[in-house]
Amino acid sequence: MSKCIKDLIKNLNLVIGCPIGCDYCYARNNCRRFHITDDFSKPEYYEQKIKILEREKPGNWLLTGMSDLCAWKDEWLQAAFQKLKENPQHEAIFLSKRPDLLKIDTDLPNAWFGVTITRKSDLWRLQVLKKNVKARHFHVTFEPLFDDPGEVDLTGIDWIVVGTMTGAMKKKVHTEPAWAYGLTEQAHALEIPVFMKEDLVPIIGEENMVQELPDAFNKVLEGAGRPVDVRSARTGMEWRPEKC
Repeated sequence: MSKCIKDLIKNLNLVIGCPIGCDYCYARNNCRRFHITDDFSKPEYYEQKIKILEREKPGNWLLTGMSDLCAWKDEWLQAAFQKLKENPQHEAIFLSKRPDLLKIDTDLPNAWFGVTITRKSDLWRLQVLKKNVKARHFHVTFEPLFDDPGEVDLTGIDWIVVGTMTGAMKKKVHTEPAWAYGLTEQAHALEIPVFMKEDLVPIIGEENMVQELPDAFNKVLEGAGRPVDVRSARTGMEWRPEKC
């Protein structure tokens, strides 16, 4: 049975707001619905939330679920870095659609930096990320996939996530199974773990789902008393999609 990624990686929204303005932004819609901020295009920092990283129980955290890292002030990022340094039991994920605006240099072993790619024309983000961010771990989220990204240079990438459109616009966007298969095969050729989000089940079928986490994330879940049965990248190399 496929797992929901939100059960494995929790949102910790230290910053809410993003100036990029994607048409399909679920975070902006949630912000409006629940009246979280007055102007989503102007990011706000919630300093009190950072104390969550002081918990002894380990956790996998997405810190940019309702923001883009490019819009974080340096003092916000440095505060997060300091907490992660003091609390190595946690793993933290940062995402951006504008890596060209980033300038980061960190040796933190528990910080993961990635970009969102939705179509082939977004592939520049991957190379710019590795140029502008000096870090130990990189990842890519291919979501929502609007077209086939084709051949992708995944050199130096430690994890990829693949998903499709959800919410009100899901009927307007169709992700082809072959796009997910192609990304999975490219990643597995480099022994990179792949996590297909649960929203792909209706598209590719439960029997074809691949849900792998990096070892560091699995260790966090085990430390929290929640071991997860997922295939490693090595066994994933043997994966082949069932014929449709």
